[in-house]
Amino acid sequence: MVRKSSSGAGRMLQWLGLSLIILIADQFTKVLVIGFYELGASTQVTSFFNLVRAHNSGAAFSFLSDASGWQRWFFSAIGLLAAVLLVWLLKSHAGQKLFSFALACILGGAVGNVIDRILYGYVIDFLDFHWRWLHPLFPGGHFPAFNIADSAITLGAACLILDELLRVRRAR
Repeated sequence: MVRKSSSGAGRMLQWLGLSLIILIADQFTKVLVIGFYELGASTQVTSFFNLVRAHNSGAAFSFLSDASGWQRWFFSAIGLLAAVLLVWLLKSHAGQKLFSFALACILGGAVGNVIDRILYGYVIDFLDFHWRWLHPLFPGGHFPAFNIADSAITLGAACLILDELLRVRRAR
């Protein structure tokens, strides 16, 4: 049984606040990248990590990035519809901490990437990790560049999986 919060609206505002923090961090870092890097420019930070400016007009792993431009509006619409669904789910489940944390992370990330698509026509990526053992999967061993929004979405997805595993375990 799920405990309801005494202040569901207050809880929801906390989760929306977390989404806003993620969104601001995402957009702030992207503005810095735009200001300091030309497209394709990079700075080696460690032996396995670079800062780079990359543009992704597709979805994850540049899926459909070579399409004729329709994907910009298609992925923007999907992101906006997902945001509406996530807000509704947050309102309905604000008292479930892990579940709501996951939704808030995904919401902040999704809106951050939608803003990029609408403003620029592509998502700005800048975190470039590379290891020799990735070479068989990715050119030069470079995992596709990503950003704060992508990281938040990934963290949120992992937390959703964990929340479901814990829910199933409690149900036994």
